[in-house]
Amino acid sequence: MAGGTLPIKFQELVKLTDKEILPSQIGFNSCTLESDKYACARQSPAETGGKGQVIIVDLKNTYEAPIKRPITADSAIMHWSKLIIALRAQSRTVQIFDLEAKAKLKSAVMNEDIAFWKWYSENSLGIVTDTSVYHWNVFDPTQSSPVKMFDRNPNLSGCQIINYRVNDDEKWMVVVGISQQQGRVQGAMQLYSRDRGISQNIEGHAAAFGNLKVDGQPAEYKLFSFAVRTPTAAKLHIVEIDPDQANQRYQKKAVDLYFPAEATNDFPVAMQISKRYAVIYMVTKYGFIHLYDLETGTCIFVNRISSETIFVTAPDSESQGIVGINRKGQVLSVNIDENTVIPYLLQNPANSGLAVKLASRGGLPGADDLYRTQFEQLIGTGQIQEAAKVAANSPRGFLRTTETLNRFKNAQQTQQPGQLSPILVYFGLLLDKGSLNRYESVELVRPVLQQNRKHLLEKWLKEDKLECSEELGDIVRMHDINLALSIYLKSNAPQKVIAALAETGQADKILPYAKQSGYTPDYVALLQHITRSNPERGAEFATQLANDESGPLVDIGRVVDVFVAQNMIQQATSFLLDALKENREDQGQLQTRLLEMNLVNAPQVADAILGNEMFSYYDKPRIAQLCENAGLLQRALENTDDPRVIKRIIVQSDKLNPEWLVNYFGRLGVDQTLECMNEMMSANIRQNLQAVIQAATKFSDILGPNRIIELLEKHRTAEGLYYYLGSIVNLSEDPDVHFKYIEAATKMNQITEVERICRDSNFYDPQKVKNFLIEARLTEQLPLIIVCDRFNFVKDLVNYLYRSQQYKSIEVYVQRVNPARTPSVVGALLAMDCDESIIKNLLDSIDAAAIPMDELVAEVEAQNRLKILLPFLEKTLAAGNQQQAVYNALAKIYIDSNHDPEKFLKENDLYDPLVVGKYCEKRDPNLAYIAYRKGQNDLELINITNENSMYRAQARYLLERADPEIWAFVLNDNNSHRRALVDQVIATAVPESGEPEKVSVAVKAFLDADMPAELIELLEKIILEPSPFSDNSSLQNLLMLTAAKADKGRLMGYINDLSEFSPDEIANMCIDQGLYEEAFEIYKKVDNHTAATNVLVDHVVSIDRAQDYAERVELPEVWSKVAKAQLDGLRVSDSIESYIKAQDPSNYNEVIDTATHAGKDEDLIQYLRMARKTQREPAIDTALAFSFARLDQLPELEDFLRSTNVADAEACGDRASEEGYHQASKIFYTSVSNWAKLATTLVHLEDYQAAVECARRANSVQVWKQVNEACVAKKEFRLAQICGLNLIVHAEELQDLVKQYEKLGYFEELISLLEAGLGLERAHMGMFTELGIALSKYHPDRVMEHLKLFWSRINIPKMIRATEDAHLWPELIFLQCHYDEFDNAALAMMERAADAWEHHSFKDIIVKVANLEIYYRALTHYLTEQPLLLTDLLQALTPRIDVNRVVKLFEKSDNIPLIKPFLLNVQTQNKRAVNSAINDLLIEEEDYKTLKDSVENYDNYDAIDLAQRLEKHELIFFRQIAAQIYRKNKRWDKSIALSKQDKLFKDAIETAAISSRPSVVEELLRYFVDIGSRECYVGMLYACYDLLPLDVVMEISWRYGLNDYTMPFMINYMSQQTRAIETLKKDNEERKAREVSQQKEEDNTPILGSRLMLTQGPAGGRGPAPYNQTNGISPQPTGFNRAF
Repeated sequence: MAGGTLPIKFQELVKLTDKEILPSQIGFNSCTLESDKYACARQSPAETGGKGQVIIVDLKNTYEAPIKRPITADSAIMHWSKLIIALRAQSRTVQIFDLEAKAKLKSAVMNEDIAFWKWYSENSLGIVTDTSVYHWNVFDPTQSSPVKMFDRNPNLSGCQIINYRVNDDEKWMVVVGISQQQGRVQGAMQLYSRDRGISQNIEGHAAAFGNLKVDGQPAEYKLFSFAVRTPTAAKLHIVEIDPDQANQRYQKKAVDLYFPAEATNDFPVAMQISKRYAVIYMVTKYGFIHLYDLETGTCIFVNRISSETIFVTAPDSESQGIVGINRKGQVLSVNIDENTVIPYLLQNPANSGLAVKLASRGGLPGADDLYRTQFEQLIGTGQIQEAAKVAANSPRGFLRTTETLNRFKNAQQTQQPGQLSPILVYFGLLLDKGSLNRYESVELVRPVLQQNRKHLLEKWLKEDKLECSEELGDIVRMHDINLALSIYLKSNAPQKVIAALAETGQADKILPYAKQSGYTPDYVALLQHITRSNPERGAEFATQLANDESGPLVDIGRVVDVFVAQNMIQQATSFLLDALKENREDQGQLQTRLLEMNLVNAPQVADAILGNEMFSYYDKPRIAQLCENAGLLQRALENTDDPRVIKRIIVQSDKLNPEWLVNYFGRLGVDQTLECMNEMMSANIRQNLQAVIQAATKFSDILGPNRIIELLEKHRTAEGLYYYLGSIVNLSEDPDVHFKYIEAATKMNQITEVERICRDSNFYDPQKVKNFLIEARLTEQLPLIIVCDRFNFVKDLVNYLYRSQQYKSIEVYVQRVNPARTPSVVGALLAMDCDESIIKNLLDSIDAAAIPMDELVAEVEAQNRLKILLPFLEKTLAAGNQQQAVYNALAKIYIDSNHDPEKFLKENDLYDPLVVGKYCEKRDPNLAYIAYRKGQNDLELINITNENSMYRAQARYLLERADPEIWAFVLNDNNSHRRALVDQVIATAVPESGEPEKVSVAVKAFLDADMPAELIELLEKIILEPSPFSDNSSLQNLLMLTAAKADKGRLMGYINDLSEFSPDEIANMCIDQGLYEEAFEIYKKVDNHTAATNVLVDHVVSIDRAQDYAERVELPEVWSKVAKAQLDGLRVSDSIESYIKAQDPSNYNEVIDTATHAGKDEDLIQYLRMARKTQREPAIDTALAFSFARLDQLPELEDFLRSTNVADAEACGDRASEEGYHQASKIFYTSVSNWAKLATTLVHLEDYQAAVECARRANSVQVWKQVNEACVAKKEFRLAQICGLNLIVHAEELQDLVKQYEKLGYFEELISLLEAGLGLERAHMGMFTELGIALSKYHPDRVMEHLKLFWSRINIPKMIRATEDAHLWPELIFLQCHYDEFDNAALAMMERAADAWEHHSFKDIIVKVANLEIYYRALTHYLTEQPLLLTDLLQALTPRIDVNRVVKLFEKSDNIPLIKPFLLNVQTQNKRAVNSAINDLLIEEEDYKTLKDSVENYDNYDAIDLAQRLEKHELIFFRQIAAQIYRKNKRWDKSIALSKQDKLFKDAIETAAISSRPSVVEELLRYFVDIGSRECYVGMLYACYDLLPLDVVMEISWRYGLNDYTMPFMINYMSQQTRAIETLKKDNEERKAREVSQQKEEDNTPILGSRLMLTQGPAGGRGPAPYNQTNGISPQPTGFNRAF
């Protein structure tokens, strides 16, 4: 179907199986196609192995992966163009989802099952249930559920509904169903009219609605077509529905459908109507496509496009063709081939009318010659109106040219009165049919506007009836600029568009349009124009130009010049502000200009601009000067760096913004700032001090506080210092700043501020401040107190206050300021020998709770005067104070005074044992022991007891404390006191204790300390001797564990003597320590025979002792243990005997495995028979069966397999086969009917016939493969072929099979096998390909036959390689042609011309190649090999080759004469190389007639060069041609001279007349007079009548006596002059009359009701008569001889 003569284009869009859609999902019920956009298939949960899913394939983007959604539904259909899916579930539930928005659009539940549904439009679903038909607009929010349209008729009962169609206006619907009746598929349809509300039953299989526009009919026909096949006939019916009264009645069509004889059961299954071509596409069940013309019902084309049923179809989106899916999953597209359908139809003369209509309807090529011929015939016969119709309906409008328009305009001059103008008919048809082209539009619009019918123009433009052009816009612009603008926009005339936009005030649209169109106008001129008419628009436009994203489109300075020239300062300012917003350095001059302009005209605007700091690159000194002149002092300062100017302006602080002034100082240098401040205070300190202080405060860090302080001190302003320092003191860390502030605040008498700084500041020098405050002798001592308290100058403070006798201040300090300093104050007073009464009174006046007692005690204790505190302390206790320091002090006092301290230490719990203990260590160790014991100060207690040899007390404390960490500490190897302590623990502490837990802690501590000897000694002390711990099982276990580790000799005695230990734990410990006999004795002592046996088997490793022990105890579990040990020791027979004694089959797996490997099959059979008594395990029966097999007990095996068993016979068979027991494996496989493995076994037994039978039953590829290999090896080729036929249908096995046969050299058998396989139902491409390859290797003579029969089923690329390897060149070219590799085919045919070249085939191939270079290579080849056929080849290649290159090619080889027919054929292209070659050839051949035609008809050559060559030719005819060439190129003198030379006076006269140059004519006229040629003189007067001045003629006539010859000329001249005067007079009178009534006539005359101005033609009169015709003067006889 790829042939060029077919009228259709057929292609496969995609294969659904390549998009992960299973073949089982490709069917009518599971795969849907609503349009050519999406195909949808659903998978059931059973097919996906889980949840169902829907797969959506985008047919427009087939390279993308399919869309998958986990959806389970009965049916799924996609919207025509959107990602919207409709789902049907449970036969009644309908849901609509938007997959892109992930939202549900609608949902509904039907009252009955849905039989069929589909999208019948972009918005709506059609739903067919068992009894009714519904419509549902998915996007209409008012339709919440489907709306019932009509009830189904009984004729559809029992039918499968396969389609539902609705016409465009939704007034007609049809339901299509099929059913099986009498051995054939019968179609039934129900046609329903919505307006009439009635239905009609129709027998039919497929149906469609369509619209048809017929020339000459005002409205479209609404048609209904359907196809039916009955037992006797097959028909296509086309009938009209809803006839329009304005149309002629459409004649019903009933056309016979063609079905091949072999397609007896074929019937139509789908129908689509192409709106574009009005063609019916009908598809049948057997994959045939039928194309019919909708208007006439004529059959256009029938062919088969699919070997599989196409079960669903849809129209394509452009309404050109049809898309369908077949059972293989191929998505097929069929539409009309625009390039071939018309030539295809024209092959049958009877279809010429159809071809013309189809070409006109679809704008198809191929019928142009018919249209042109018809048009010329109608013009020639005067049928102008019919010719207009032909031109209007011509395909692609190829006849709609300016030439046609002119012919119609000229034709209306000859029309009869009362007839409608041909050009009006022409325009009317075009407007009805569609739109006009640019020439037609211009010709129509010009008179419309002249008659002031602009509304018609607007209407046509709105309907897109006119083609917009610049010329059309120019015409309209004179009447309506806005309408012209729209035309310019559509015609892409940027210059005119921009001019119109500017003229209409739409300046804002100019830039976007200019960018869009890529046109750059003169923006400055535009701006001037816009600004003059609308200044505001001009400003906006200028801003757009300057701020374009790609950079300014116009020079900003020129724009400013435009504004300034018109005194538009405000607009210039606005423009510059916007244009200079990027603040670039190169714009400095413009910035200066902007500021100057505003400082002179609007200072406030300049102030605002400078205030916004928009610009940085203007001339600042110039601007500063202008600002100062304008009174803008602040802006002047901002823009100057001149110190003199700054000082002159800055002292005027009252005229400057204070905040700005402060910030301004930040711009100055440090020195300059200080100079300005100095200048300001020197000029007017009162006015400027505040500003100076504010600036100094803000820039203190930069200027330096010291320099500012120095400046302020220079001007002696304490106030300034105070306020400056007060503003920075809280932020400064400079000690001098803080000190100076304290000093200034003191001078300003701001004591409160002094107190604050002294209290809060952390940065002043406390020593310096303290000394200053002492020297200042303030009346209020609080600042001094604060400083001394903060920095611990308490002694200095107390010394100063005590010596100044300010006792009250001391009390205030300790009572109110900081009671916590009381210890330091008391210490200072004691150091100064203050009276004790003062100190006691001072202490009594202070709240004891606020005093840090420990510091007070330490301070007094350091003075060795603790007793002074006794009354204070006792009073404190009496007041309820519970501070630990109080008790510590009392304890120390009682210890020193020996006031019963032991009692106080034991009974009091509030003192600090550690502190008091330390205090007692050197005074009394026993008191220290008491304190440490109370406070559990373990380390201190251990140290004091060790130092004083108090080991007994330490032992008792440790036992009582029961702390493992302390025990670990004292029992450490590094403890030199350990032995003494252990002795006291064993001898005293443990015997005295009655608490088992604490004793256990001690025992564990000994154990952790790795002191086994001491531990055994301790445990024997408390266990073996009578004690509360004698029967303690834990201690007994510990004793035995310790003995096992430290003294193994004692362990056996402990086992015999003790009875409360844990036997399992101790036995396991013994095993771990290698004491196996002791472990055996323990288990034996407690009668644990199983564990005892384990010890003998696993540890003592004495199987014989274990067997003796088992015989002694006679327990099954013991025998099982012994059997396992024997089995592990490979004493298989003994093990099996022991298992039998134990009647224990539990370890059957290991027994089977070991016995099998040991070959103890007979013993194993006994064991397994025992095991089968209690176990029904597959492993047991399997092992028993296999044992029979190994012992070759085949009868027993067969009996066993026939009996009840659970043996895995297949596994037994596998093992038997592996080990070579093939007879046994045959029995096994036979018992389970495993034909696959049985076949393999039979192969080993060399029973090939039976093996093939088994393989057939198994039907397994692997089995067939094994049996085939065996049969081939044994040369059983008949059986091998049977196997091979079952293998080659699997494509993946084919290659291996071919290699096997070829490797063994069985080539004929391979070919026979492959040929036999071609007839199989499952024959695939690989089989045909491999057969072709085999034939190319071993039977090359049969390859071409094979290829011609099966090329469509061969893997062509692979076969191409094979034929190339086999040097089969004709076959290679055949394949390349069928694979559309025409380039390679042509090259191969040329390269292997001796074997493969054939002219007609090569000519067919060469026109299809894609590489143009091959054309020229082919020409070279033919020039060398087949020169006589060159012309034929060139004729075929003419439309495709570069003619100039061909000429050069043959000129180079000097073979131009060979291609003369080709050159003459292509000379119509008027190419220089062709014309030159032909002219050279004709000159060489002296064919002057053909040469004359060539130079006259084709002008693309070097005319002067040719003429120069020809004028030297010896033949006069060639010289005449040279003169004609000179004349054609306006070389009049040269042409006339050449004609005069050869006395060709007629040619000379013609040349002079054509030249239209009076000088040339006069010169030739005088030449004829000079030579006395009267005939030529008269001929000149006749031919050059308009070019000869009257005075020249009269002069020559008078001088040379030629009045008789001149008189006719004179008479005619005077007559013509008279008529002209009369005509002018008449025209003047008529013009005056017309002007009166012209306006009225134009208003009342309809635009298409009379002759158009453009078709009027000349008003009257005729032009000069053509040359060589009489012009009112008859030839006169003369006495001269004729010169021509």
